[in-house]
Amino acid sequence: MAPMTTVQKKAQTKVEYDAFLAACPSRKLLDRISNKWVALILTALGNSCSQQPGAGSAGEPRPMRYSELSRLLAGVSQKMLTQTLRSLERDGLLTRTATPTVPVTVSYELTALGLSLLEMMRGIKSWAETHMDDVLANRAAYDTRTD
Repeated sequence: MAPMTTVQKKAQTKVEYDAFLAACPSRKLLDRISNKWVALILTALGNSCSQQPGAGSAGEPRPMRYSELSRLLAGVSQKMLTQTLRSLERDGLLTRTATPTVPVTVSYELTALGLSLLEMMRGIKSWAETHMDDVLANRAAYDTRTD
């Protein structure tokens, strides 16, 4: 039997991952990327037009400083932002670059892997914003019905 090539090994590994199986490690990844802060950080880094809250159009991905992300993501604590950025860096979805200035300048940028996830995150964010009125109306109707 001939040894497997790298492409064949990668294809075999993909077959072995099945998120419906309890032991599948992709479940932890799904848990991570379904976090609201992950979705918002990825879309913020993916939108150069997102400097103002509520800016609608998707721009080109660009690096952002920690303080810029913190201002943009209303309600995120310093601890949560730091933890989320570290986890995204660990997963290879973004890179952290520290520039030796006084004080040190730190910026974050999406990697190729992060960019591959960006369009889906943009779509989910857009869907949530577009359909929020429908969801709120359905919640209200559900909460007032008597069974």
